Amino acid sequence: MKPGFGIGDSGVGKAGSGSSAVVANPESRIPNPGAESAIGAYLRQHESKPLLRFITCGSVDDGKSTLIGRLLYDSKRLFDDQLAALSADSKRHGTRGGGIDYALLLDGLAAEREQGITIDVAYRYFDTEKRKFIVADCPGHEQYTRNMATGASTADAAVVLVDARKGLLTQTHRHSYIVSLLGIRHVVLAVNKMDLVGFDQAVFDAIATDYRALAQRLSIASVTCIPLSALDGDNLSSRSARTPWYDGPGLLEHLEGIDVQAHDAASGLRLPVQWVNRPHQNFRGFAGTIAAGEVKPGDEVVVLPSARRSRVLQVLGPGGEVASAHAGQAVTLTLADEIDISRGDVIAAAGDPPEAADQFAAHLLWMSDAPLLPGRPYWLKIGARTVSATVSEIKHRIDVNTQEHLAAKRLALNEVGYCNLSLDEPVAFAPYAQNRALGGFILIDRYDNATVGAGTLDFALRRAGNVHWQHVDVDKAARARIKGQQPRVLWFTGLSGAGKSTIANLVDKRLHALGYHSFLLDGDNVRHGLNRDLGFTDEDRVENIRRVAEVAKLMTDAGLIVLVSFISPFRAERRMARERFADGEFIEVFVDVPLELAEARDVKGLYRKARAGLIPNFTGIDSPYEVPEHPDLHLRADGAPPEELARQVLARLGLE
Repeated sequence: MKPGFGIGDSGVGKAGSGSSAVVANPESRIPNPGAESAIGAYLRQHESKPLLRFITCGSVDDGKSTLIGRLLYDSKRLFDDQLAALSADSKRHGTRGGGIDYALLLDGLAAEREQGITIDVAYRYFDTEKRKFIVADCPGHEQYTRNMATGASTADAAVVLVDARKGLLTQTHRHSYIVSLLGIRHVVLAVNKMDLVGFDQAVFDAIATDYRALAQRLSIASVTCIPLSALDGDNLSSRSARTPWYDGPGLLEHLEGIDVQAHDAASGLRLPVQWVNRPHQNFRGFAGTIAAGEVKPGDEVVVLPSARRSRVLQVLGPGGEVASAHAGQAVTLTLADEIDISRGDVIAAAGDPPEAADQFAAHLLWMSDAPLLPGRPYWLKIGARTVSATVSEIKHRIDVNTQEHLAAKRLALNEVGYCNLSLDEPVAFAPYAQNRALGGFILIDRYDNATVGAGTLDFALRRAGNVHWQHVDVDKAARARIKGQQPRVLWFTGLSGAGKSTIANLVDKRLHALGYHSFLLDGDNVRHGLNRDLGFTDEDRVENIRRVAEVAKLMTDAGLIVLVSFISPFRAERRMARERFADGEFIEVFVDVPLELAEARDVKGLYRKARAGLIPNFTGIDSPYEVPEHPDLHLRADGAPPEELARQVLARLGLE
């Protein structure tokens, strides 16, 4: 019987793990269950071990899953039922003629076992006498790059595997670039399958030299190269006699010795607030995990982005009050002053605070099938803070294989770009190279809440600190009052030929006749001036609506009733426009007709040209129109004359 799994090692992974109780075994280093004092001592010793999170990555069939599986097998980290399942799966799905296929310990999805590849990230937990480990087995295929980035986002080290027969491949470059981008400072080049090249030192040296040159270009400072055979265990758990020319450590020995102390430990306190702890009226604490620095009672602190200052009264850990706490520890702080602090704020050392800004330069890995379009609004989550954000500009796309900078107007799945970000409110941050917690972010689709991108902040744009709101004494309310009206924006949306401009023009005439101050922004008219530089690609359509929404906002600030007649085909941009206005100020008017009727009304001949392929990206033909789900006013333009539909709009304003 194989010894039991180490206490605290859940064995959770894609391949699943058994639920059998730990069985005492003479070979196991777990104490006899009857020796309570020994068990207590073992648990205390286990809790004090340092933790290393690392990933394995590389190209397809380089042996990543085999390497981890062999580590688990050799270090006696498997239950009897896991071994039995592994033996059965090896006969059914294995690639070794019925022999143990260690990769199956990680490849748990049916598709993975059928194809013999890794698709999802598999996590495994194990320990040695010196250290605890969490290892992520990352997929090798290019289309699963986003999965690899997910695994790398929390790793302290990376094991990059290379097949000794093939050398550095495209995915080696791709994964190494992402490792560099995500700030992993310790990299192991594992030259695998050395048994298939006769453990030739010249082969190993050539690959190691090539990779060190790549690492230097990517600014990866620490690289250790190890020759090994994951299948046979050479230089894995122990040094191999088959590589007498190699005098370095085995892989496990090297991983046990990696120093993962935070390189930013010398910076001041950084505590992102995750929870405001208010169990009763006499206690108000701010809980979170310290991202950098240390804290003790009496320290002067500043809360960002509000810049309010106070002093620490208490530092509370899981067991109660403590004299001090440092980076990586979860604490609750109480302060001397009553300050408005919310989830997502950052408590920092008053003498060394981080910056707060709302515009940044950032690297961004796109993780969605739908492309990134500049100007489209997303949720940006950084730490515990979530704010509205847009990519205002894609400076360039990065070829992760060659690191070449390429011009781009959008980012597709798995592409990396260097972008400018614009947030709707400032956040406290640190460059990702200095602090992961305050410099890493994700982008979330506002429609379906899917994570669509992940990135790293480089620096705040200078204009973010130089541009401020200027107070004006004559505000929107004063301008509206002198006009005797409530500012509104009527946003007419629908297919080309639906009748938007006709209805909006009739409403504008009636408002003018009634003595109201109004203005009509029509799509075609605006494209003759303000937006004459924009075409009809998805990117240009997003920017078209962004500009018009900003103009409409300025006009409502002037106290006007603004009528906007634009196709505005995408829900995301219509939502973005709505969010620029106060509650009740934005009225979405959906002018609804069937496509065939809109096409029959084609007085401009646009549909005919689009059908002939003369107008690309035409809404309703080869570019989608996303129907409003909950418009404020739904006009069915196929069943009533324009005059009647205009009266419905005026009635919605309370004027008919």
